[in-house]
Parts: sequence; structure tokens; C-alpha cells
Amino acid sequence: MSAPMYSGSAQLTSEPAVQAISTPLHDVRGLSRQLVDHFAAHVAPCGTLPGDALRGEVTVVTRTCLELATGVLEGRDVTAKIERLQRAGADWAREGIPIGTIHRAVHDGFARGFDLILGTATPDDYARVAVTARRLLEVLATIDSAFAVAYVREHRAVAAEHHSAVHTVTSALLAGHSTSTMARAGGVQIDGAYHVLALSIPAHPGESDASVDGSVVARRKLRRIQSELARRSAGRALSLLGSDGGTVLLPDSDPAATDLEAFLDGLSTAAQVSITATVMHTETAGIPDGAERAHELLDMVHRLECTPGLYRFDDLAMEYQLTRPGPGREYLGSLLDPLDEYPELLETLRRHIGHDLNRRRTARALSVHINTVDYRLKRIGQLTGFDPSQPSGLWYLRSALVARTYRNALPGKHFEPLFT
Repeated sequence: MSAPMYSGSAQLTSEPAVQAISTPLHDVRGLSRQLVDHFAAHVAPCGTLPGDALRGEVTVVTRTCLELATGVLEGRDVTAKIERLQRAGADWAREGIPIGTIHRAVHDGFARGFDLILGTATPDDYARVAVTARRLLEVLATIDSAFAVAYVREHRAVAAEHHSAVHTVTSALLAGHSTSTMARAGGVQIDGAYHVLALSIPAHPGESDASVDGSVVARRKLRRIQSELARRSAGRALSLLGSDGGTVLLPDSDPAATDLEAFLDGLSTAAQVSITATVMHTETAGIPDGAERAHELLDMVHRLECTPGLYRFDDLAMEYQLTRPGPGREYLGSLLDPLDEYPELLETLRRHIGHDLNRRRTARALSVHINTVDYRLKRIGQLTGFDPSQPSGLWYLRSALVARTYRNALPGKHFEPLFT
């Protein structure tokens, strides 16, 4: 005969045979003391809890579990008992007691309680023991669920509160406002210096799949990035991120800061797309300027269509200076105007520089004979007045490519890679 499952405030059907076999559990006070002694001796970290906690809350909850078990076995309403367990679970979640510890204690308690029932059973009690076992499994599932629900609710509330505090502190740091008071209130630790990363996150292939909801794919991508960010920085990194990018403040003292390339690779792996990032190192007070510079660099990396990866200011100092508005950029950008009518020459110059001036590799990339490369390079020198085979001429031509690419950039326009 099967027992109906417990759900919500419903009651299990009472059976006299089951009521009789639950008698060994009626001494809830004595059993509670025995179980708490067992928890203190065998279930970590119960043994390290203060005595008043063991004699108080832990004992009360243990007694509640026993009363819930006997109540279900005997068909009584146990709704209040479940609510009591959920309140205790929320308290323990706030105190940082692992839910695994709670489950271990509950399961140990049930095992010892069932041993007591078996100890009074006779060979003729098989049917009653079978029914009792099934009902105790239902009770165990109910108690496990009560604690799990309480823990999930509490952790969601804490996470939401912490997320709000992190968002507020991060915004204040980026704006250059004082953060000491709000950081202490939100439990956010402020470091003395930060690596300010500007991130560009491309769309996941699934976002353009007409058969799925692209916004869901984008949100899942962002959650994976945030989870990996928290894991790699032990929750100390501050961020303002959307599905297409944003800003990350990584504390200078964080171990993840010692290998930023690996840090970015981890985020890209989690996102399942190749992320591009630029980074500036700055004291905390300089975060607003550092963030502005990092995003300027990121904009430049996009305009130059560099390959995804991590870029530091040292890597792009010359390009950065060349792209600053002014007469120098205009002059350099105009040096290649004579090649406007010869797109194959521009492509050859770009490829040649991108392949470290190796004529054979340039020829293979363009699928032309090496003599064709030589002819085109000579023609570039004739049209521009700068010989690409000479160091001085090459410097001007390379600088002109950078300035020209940035000068010609318009929002929403696609550009050829700078050096391929």
C-alpha cells in the first residue's frame, strides 16, 4: 500500500499501523538531546558552535524535525513545523553555515531515528516498516526542500543587496566620488590601485539565430561572464557590464591581476566568444581618467580592427598619439591619398607591414608572384614619395595607415583591418 506524497499544507492519510510503529520517536526532548550530542561529535562544524547555540537553536530545530516526522507519520498538519524550519534555514544561511552541513545533520538524524523504529520491530512488522520507510523518505524530502528553499531565498536576497552595493560603489569610483561610507555599508573592499579594463564583448552566434530568443542568449552569455569574473577574483572585481561590454575594475592586489591575459582568456571561454579588452593601471583616485583612457584605447582598437585580445597602452602608444585629432593626424592621413585609385596597392602595403615586411609571406597572402609584390611596393614609393624599402619611408607609410584608418572612421562603418 503506497502512502500519498506530502505537498504544501496537505496531510498524509493516517494509518493505525504506522502510528503504532512511530511510538519510539515520541520522546522528542530526549531524542533531541541525543542527536545534538551526536551532531557536536560527528558533524562539522557543529562541534565548533557555541554551547548556547547547540542547546538553543540547534536543539529546537532538531526537535521540530522529530515532531514533523511523527506528525506526518500520524497524519497531523505540519505546516507550522515546515515554516519554522524555513525561518531557521534563513538564519543559518545568513550566519554562513553551509547547507551541506544542514543536510548531513538531517540525514544522520533520520538514520538514527529509523534505527530506533527498527529496534522495536518484529519479523511480523515488515508491512508496517515498509510503509513507515516510504513515509520517512517523504518527510526527509520535505525537510530537505524546506532548508533548500530558505537558503536559496536568503542567498538571492543577499546577492541582490550586494549587487546593488557593488553597482553603486563602482559607479561612484568611475565618477570620482567618495566611496568610503557606501563601501563599508555594502561590505565592498576598496583597493589602493586598480587595473581598469574596458571590455568589448561580441555577439554570441546564438544571438542571431532566428529560431531562438537572441536576448536570452545574450543574457546567458553575460551571466557566464559575471560568474567567471566573480570566480577568478573571489568576488573582489567591480564591474559595470552589459551584453556588449563595459568596464571592470580589478584590484591591484588580486592574484588574477598578475596574469591579465589568462584572466581575459577565462572570460572569453566563459562567454564562448573572443573578448577584446584594453587596460590602464591607476591609483584609485585616478580611476575616472583611467577608464576614459581605456575606452579611448578600445575605440581605437575597434577602428583599427585589431584581432581580439588584451591591449595595454604601451602596446599602442604610437598609434594612440597618431590618432589624436590635429594637424599631424590630418597630414599623415593624407599621405596615402594618391593610392585611393589603386586599392590593390593599399592592400599590398597593409599586408606587407602585417607580415613583418616578408615579401614571400605577403605574396602568399595576396596569392600573387613575389615579383608582383616588388613591383607594387616600388609603385607605392613612386606615388607617395616614401620608399617602403627604406626605414624612414616605411615609418611614414605605417603611420599614415594608422592615421588614415582613424581619420576615415565613421560610426557604423566597416573598415578593413589595419595590418593583416
